[in-house]
Amino acid sequence: MLKLNNLFDDYLLGEISRYDFEGFIYHFLLNNQEKTCLAHWKRYEYDDFLSWFYPRLQQAIEMYQDIGASFEAFFSKYILISSKEYRNEITSCEIIEYSTWSSQVSELYAHEEPAFYLEKNAEKIIKDLIIDKQGRKNTRRILSLIIKCYYYISDDFAEKVAPKIGIKSEELLEMLKKIRSIRQKKDDDIYNMKERIYSQFFRCQIYERNLLYFKENESLYNKKKLQLKKARKRLASMRKRLASIRKEATNDQVAEIIGVTKGTVDASLYRLKIKWTKMVKNAHLN
Repeated sequence: MLKLNNLFDDYLLGEISRYDFEGFIYHFLLNNQEKTCLAHWKRYEYDDFLSWFYPRLQQAIEMYQDIGASFEAFFSKYILISSKEYRNEITSCEIIEYSTWSSQVSELYAHEEPAFYLEKNAEKIIKDLIIDKQGRKNTRRILSLIIKCYYYISDDFAEKVAPKIGIKSEELLEMLKKIRSIRQKKDDDIYNMKERIYSQFFRCQIYERNLLYFKENESLYNKKKLQLKKARKRLASMRKRLASIRKEATNDQVAEIIGVTKGTVDASLYRLKIKWTKMVKNAHLN
């Protein structure tokens, strides 16, 4: 291999510089793939490997110690070990990329339903809920519900629904801004929890994909399978914990924003719940 031993001796004697020594080795590897242990690799794979390996040339030279094996023998072994490390990194990247794209495709299918249909349906429901038993409009009930469910209310939707409950859009947006400010810490906790769940979900997908590269009953297969089992259990626990976190404002907070007593908010939301139950029951009967 380019008489590496002679070149190494010249380098030690100072007859060639470190830069030239590394350059000689790299150019030989680049033009003589068939003389390396990676002769069976496809050319594009080999070129990618050399680009990845080049920064490690200096490390290889520094690691060599003359304890019986020549520099040439040491370097050949170093390339073989490095190629395995490179393969592992590439495989891991492919697994992560596959898992990410698979998840995004599923997410796209889950959000196929157009938002316009949902908003239009919601506006109709609000219109029906506003009317009380005497046939009069009672917008305070809906206002209490909107403030309580601020977490799910977008500014765009708030602007559309404000005229229907007899309030200026600027006023409703200001109320939503205030309740979000009050609930900021809790909302940040929910956001951070969701981010951890997303990370754990991808971790599970990566473990699942990793299993395909091992045979059943092998020690590494069993190890990866155990990792997947623990990861899935943790994911389920995290999802359960997120589901138990309250995402709506308390009635005290709603009352503070609207400027009424907590009892008024309690009564308004209770009557809305009763009317909503009747509407759902009638819809099923029809």
